[in-house]
Amino acid sequence: MGIENGSIDYFMTKLGEAKTHFERALDCKHTEFDDLYPYMIEHPQFFWYKRYVAWSELLTIVKLCTELTIEWEGQFSVAQADYIKKRVMSSKVLDFWFETNDSKEHVS
Repeated sequence: MGIENGSIDYFMTKLGEAKTHFERALDCKHTEFDDLYPYMIEHPQFFWYKRYVAWSELLTIVKLCTELTIEWEGQFSVAQADYIKKRVMSSKVLDFWFETNDSKEHVS
């Protein structure tokens, strides 16, 4: 029994939303989480927790895609897919999620 195209589209949409949510959290931009817990903005640990929630959401959607044999890796760079497969939101993930091959590593 295979999964229908409509279901694949649904999961790809949810995956895109989870990726956007995580990236907005990394950039300290407004997310739904801010609306749910507006009082947390006043606390220093807020941004860490907000990122953790977004990362957990992303991992959950990826896990569902994997279990349903829906290809998810094409939505991410090779490095991002590797971070997701390792499942641990480390400082490397936070520092290098947006890094691209054409970024300048050295200032001349």
